[in-house]
Amino acid sequence: MTILVTGGAGFIGSHTAQALLARGDTVIIVDDFNDYYSPAVKHHNISRLQAAKPCKVYDADIRNYGLLHGMFRSERIDKVCHLAARAGVRASIADPFLYEQTNILGTLHLLKLAADFKVKNFVYASSSSVYGNMPTAPFREDMKLDEPISPYAATKKACELMAYTYHHLSGLPCTGLRFFTVFGPAGRPDMAPFIFAWNIMHGIPIRKFGTGGTQRDYTYIDDIVAGVLAAIDRDLPFEIINLGNCRPITLTTMIETIERVVGKTAGIEQAGMQPGDVEMTCADIAKAQRLLGYEPRTSFEEGMARFAAWLKNHARLYD
Repeated sequence: MTILVTGGAGFIGSHTAQALLARGDTVIIVDDFNDYYSPAVKHHNISRLQAAKPCKVYDADIRNYGLLHGMFRSERIDKVCHLAARAGVRASIADPFLYEQTNILGTLHLLKLAADFKVKNFVYASSSSVYGNMPTAPFREDMKLDEPISPYAATKKACELMAYTYHHLSGLPCTGLRFFTVFGPAGRPDMAPFIFAWNIMHGIPIRKFGTGGTQRDYTYIDDIVAGVLAAIDRDLPFEIINLGNCRPITLTTMIETIERVVGKTAGIEQAGMQPGDVEMTCADIAKAQRLLGYEPRTSFEEGMARFAAWLKNHARLYD
């Protein structure tokens, strides 16, 4: 099976590509190696993949329809795993046009090409951000979602709508996966688990936004990848599915857990809540369990211990 992984040099993409290669699939990667965080990290991810099993890598922007069309024409792509996106709530507020162009237009390019070239399945990354400030938890996929509170969230909801359109028009099987705060080795350095672990390790104060009572459904990367592969394999007609841990923890608990894992006490600078931040995320994973056999197994403390060990050994990438 030949599987296109967009964003394959990034955090979730590189782990997904590694798992696909390990089981014997042929993987084609598209990534533009942008500077949202250090491109050196992404090149390291690709080097790690190539050392295990060579795969073809296109250094390309998904906004470039002509380049993508040429790739689909020359490669025999069976399935698409679309993970490329501009991520981050706060950055989307600062530059909403970039998020619209990459996340919505880029996804539209891939959906049209997947339909035109009759790929067997189109799995794509959505986000827990689409739920906004939901007053009730856990969050279910059938909740009405008309109030996104960041441009990033709005682009992800728009992608879900566009995926349905192409499923309706062409019969393209599409599965959208709403990821809930993914963390682990090679994780994004702009996310709180990474920032807090790095700062505490190096004696740098962390900024604690709000009172510490906000909650996040942190999900370890291995559990996410298992869900992604299951979605790739199932070829479901059209579904939107939560992939989370269903065990949210508070910001205060997260800090205390990282302190235990790292063996150091955090220096804390108190700050107010940030625009676009939500009070809580919590995934209802019953649908993922039923359709994908999804069962997250990694606790936050266990996952953070693994991540901290990885970060200690790879600190040079972020110096």
